[in-house]
Amino acid sequence: MNNNTHNKKNNKYENEDDLHDLDSMITSFTDYLRFERRLSTNTIKSYNRDLLVFKKYIYSNENICPLDLNREKILLFLEHLYKENYCESTVSRMLSTLRTFYKFLLIKGDVKKNSFIEIENPKMPKKIIKTMDEDHVKDFLDRIPHSLKLEVRDKAMFELIYSSGMRVSEIINLKLTDIDYEENLIRCIGKGNKERIIPIGKSAIYYLDIYIKSARFKLQNKKNKKSSEFVFLNKNGSGISRQGFWKVLKKYEKIFNLNKRIYPHLFRHSYATHMLERGADLRVVQELLGHSSISTTEIYTNINKKFIKNSYFKHHPRSKKS
Repeated sequence: MNNNTHNKKNNKYENEDDLHDLDSMITSFTDYLRFERRLSTNTIKSYNRDLLVFKKYIYSNENICPLDLNREKILLFLEHLYKENYCESTVSRMLSTLRTFYKFLLIKGDVKKNSFIEIENPKMPKKIIKTMDEDHVKDFLDRIPHSLKLEVRDKAMFELIYSSGMRVSEIINLKLTDIDYEENLIRCIGKGNKERIIPIGKSAIYYLDIYIKSARFKLQNKKNKKSSEFVFLNKNGSGISRQGFWKVLKKYEKIFNLNKRIYPHLFRHSYATHMLERGADLRVVQELLGHSSISTTEIYTNINKKFIKNSYFKHHPRSKKS
């Protein structure tokens, strides 16, 4: 065997070892996210989806070593993403994922440098947040019937999501022990398994009480004689799923013949906007929504330009002629 053949075989084996190392490092990173950072299952799945795209790209390019990436090679990867028609928001998220992944590898000593810190995320177009005004929300909630057991559940569910600003994932994972009826408070486990306490209004607590004492009891799965710990149940007595929540919302959108698309986060956006319009402190709304950064909450201050204009002319001492 000549030296050239021997070297080629060695290079091939080294590349396979690198790919094996990449697999094991992703597994190690996933364990870190789950057990040390204690991130939610959905968040970890999002990280893994991004890493899978990266891994497939590395597998298809033998000349790129995942343990020795430089700026030029990362830019080639980004160019590949755009050729595959990934949008700016997805590319930005993938960059953030890989920046975090390689920071983890750098701390562990698996790589000598995290070149992803040299790459800026693509500039994002300003996100347009849609909301419903107070009258539209009130009209939607008032029109939900509450005679049948599933209707009572729906009434309580939508009263709560607007009253609390909770995410759908938080609503469907809400447990009976998370409700404090005396103090009108909800204990909520949000993104990253962070706990927050949310006050809720009288209307939401009223319909929650009716639902739990009457309709929920009838929905419990008596066949298996196993009662669910979750507040909101489906017709089979199990906790309602995210898809189930969507189906319920779409049902009312159709029944009410609404002229606009309704989706769960619309209630959360409306909750935040209406709170700020009525004078709530931005930091308080940040805490209630469970945002880790105040900049995330600030997007709601730019929604209602008409409200801001009216507030100025109403409250500023020099807004009118004397």
